[in-house]
Amino acid sequence: MGLLDSVGGNRRGGGMSPVMVGLMGLLAYRTLKGKGRLADMLGTGASGSAAGAGGALSGGALSGGLKDLIDRFREGGQEEKVQSWVSKGPNKTIDPKELEQSLGDERIEWLVEQTGMPRDQLLAGLSGELPDAIDKLTPNGRIPTDEELSREG
Repeated sequence: MGLLDSVGGNRRGGGMSPVMVGLMGLLAYRTLKGKGRLADMLGTGASGSAAGAGGALSGGALSGGLKDLIDRFREGGQEEKVQSWVSKGPNKTIDPKELEQSLGDERIEWLVEQTGMPRDQLLAGLSGELPDAIDKLTPNGRIPTDEELSREG
């Protein structure tokens, strides 16, 4: 999975945490919405592993989703914060309410449904993890190309 490996670490039980599933859902929202349970597609069910995310979130789906997500934050008045996540240097934090405003109700409700997490818990988890995840997915201070995102190793 290349760059995606650095974001979605495995838990002891062999699957991703609900917050990590939510992060992956944010990145692949446009591609995955309406195609069934996100956890099933990512292979994060009881017998699955995070390796299943490679097929569902590779290349164009991930880079398009990353660009879409960054654009949502810019349009939502969070330009300075999202730019700190993409560029090199320290990441600015985002408050759950700012996250909620930028993502919008439809996206958040979809993620609540997919992860099974309460809305407030999901937003709190995402606000803590999203800056670092975007930072890791943009190691060169820019959105990677489809090829860079799908490159192994």
